[in-house]
Amino acid sequence: MIAFVGSVFSPYYAWKGRRDPEDHVAINVALYSATGPRWAMTERGRASLLRDATTFRVGPSALHWSDAEGLTISFDELSLPFPGAGALPRRIAGTIRLKPDAVTGEVFDIDAAGRHRWWPIAPSARIEMEVARGGASWAGHGYLDSNWGTEGLEAGFRRWDWARGRLGDGRTAILYDATCRAGGRRELALSIGPDGTIDRRALPAAAPLGRGLWGVERFLHADAPQEARIARSLEDGPFYTRAVVDSRVWGEPMRGLHESFSGDRFARNLVKLMLPFRMPRRAG
Repeated sequence: MIAFVGSVFSPYYAWKGRRDPEDHVAINVALYSATGPRWAMTERGRASLLRDATTFRVGPSALHWSDAEGLTISFDELSLPFPGAGALPRRIAGTIRLKPDAVTGEVFDIDAAGRHRWWPIAPSARIEMEVARGGASWAGHGYLDSNWGTEGLEAGFRRWDWARGRLGDGRTAILYDATCRAGGRRELALSIGPDGTIDRRALPAAAPLGRGLWGVERFLHADAPQEARIARSLEDGPFYTRAVVDSRVWGEPMRGLHESFSGDRFARNLVKLMLPFRMPRRAG
């Protein structure tokens, strides 16, 4: 689940010169279940937006924060078909409740100029998901973060790899490795305790995971290359991949979520022309 204001992946926002972020908002829902994947990312305009200190609503879906209850997300969206998962759009609806184990207070610069910032709000959390339509309900372990910036991702980065997972000792590992457009790399490796304490660690060596079907390079940082592998591929697109991965980090086994992003590919006009098929825009 991703909530966007001035969606970084929106071709409509890019074509308008990224001048009015609140006219380009979306709530992205991606469900992966035994009955098949479901994906919804409908962009809407400012007439569909309600936003204040605790609530972010876009059309029929909303996020609400309470210091006592944590984050509650209600969604009711039209999912677009995945290749091989059926030809007709389907509705997905439900409620997510996320209760952080702790909330951190440190924000990090991802690039050298400070134009792209990241806050690991709740590195570990308890989550309950009640799905009314389009998938299965479940409860387990969750995560919450936030990113924001003053320029497009493709302007700041040539590529990056990111991974987050639980370690065997109960801590959370978050690994960033970004190649900046201006030159150089930004590396960030954090070990975060259940109480929210953040320790910086050395970033393990990069292990190649092979290219995705669209050719996007993927690397996972792990203690040894043979200990890094993809357990399940979730997204494989022309500029972005997402997968469940297994590895060992700082001597601890880790199952986590991994993402690779190619800013070089995303910068191509042809790629942006492909995005409306996965990200339609509704008026209002």
